[in-house]
Amino acid sequence: MSRAAKKLTDGARHAGSRSASARPPSGSGFTLVELLVVIAVLSLLMSILLPATSAARRAARTTVCGTTLRELARAWTIYSQEHAGTLVAGRPAKVAGTNNLYWVGNGWKFRPRWYITLGASVVIYAFNEPSTKDEHQCIDNRLLICPETPGWVSEKNPSYGYNFQFLGNTRMISGTQRFINFPVSDSHIVGDTVVAADSLGTAASFPPVGRLPNSPNGTTGDATADVRTLGFHGFMLDPPRLTPTSDRCDDQNPDYRGGPDARHDGKANFAFADGHVRATTPQALGYGILPDGTYEFGYEFEKTQVTNRRFSGTGRDDDPPSIVP
Repeated sequence: MSRAAKKLTDGARHAGSRSASARPPSGSGFTLVELLVVIAVLSLLMSILLPATSAARRAARTTVCGTTLRELARAWTIYSQEHAGTLVAGRPAKVAGTNNLYWVGNGWKFRPRWYITLGASVVIYAFNEPSTKDEHQCIDNRLLICPETPGWVSEKNPSYGYNFQFLGNTRMISGTQRFINFPVSDSHIVGDTVVAADSLGTAASFPPVGRLPNSPNGTTGDATADVRTLGFHGFMLDPPRLTPTSDRCDDQNPDYRGGPDARHDGKANFAFADGHVRATTPQALGYGILPDGTYEFGYEFEKTQVTNRRFSGTGRDDDPPSIVP
């Protein structure tokens, strides 16, 4: 082969080599269309999985809340056994001439609310250092705060309310030195009686759009706003059917009532005297709620619609005890 022909042959060989190396390897990498398909599939999976994950988290919070109420129901029973069958009051009366201090397991506390008193029975102390003067102390123990309402730390405006009107009300009957309903014996309380539940406080008297955020300090400083705040006086739970002469969770604001908070996907957790806890709608336990979400006082409805049967302790639709002689 001549020298010129050899050069042409070598040049063609090198050109072919460069052309082959310039082509991308077949079958490797993603085309733009394939990448878009993968992104679309991942987006679809996320849209399916995220709501399921969120629902699972809400269900877990409902379970944790129910566990707390179950412990409080257990403590409620222990307390009555330790006090000759007398049920815990919603709050001890303010007695003149005394310091009004009560032992709550890890210190003395000024007129402790019911759940603070009961916590001592199951070693769930509300405060690291109970105050002998402060009535609006912030709760330290997260076990006493519903995980759906983590900021509700005011001892007056907490997550849970007590069926105080039927189970223990130490406020005084008007013009007398007699308690409205205390002491109450456990001997006549049927097992399906509500002891405590997730609580809205006086915010129950307003539609959801008219309610204000919970006040962790106990008050906003504005009395007209306080009654709208979530959980205000929520440590007391009013029964479904009130009367014109029955007490209210906030006795200083009788135009407003309390009620359970359906904070768990439209349901509230309720603890019962026999120790079980049930997540259900407030209506299922006798409450009357208007279409706008406002809780009715109950005496405007027929008794077949609003009933105290699950709150009275007797299994009957009894009126709450009267505040007048």
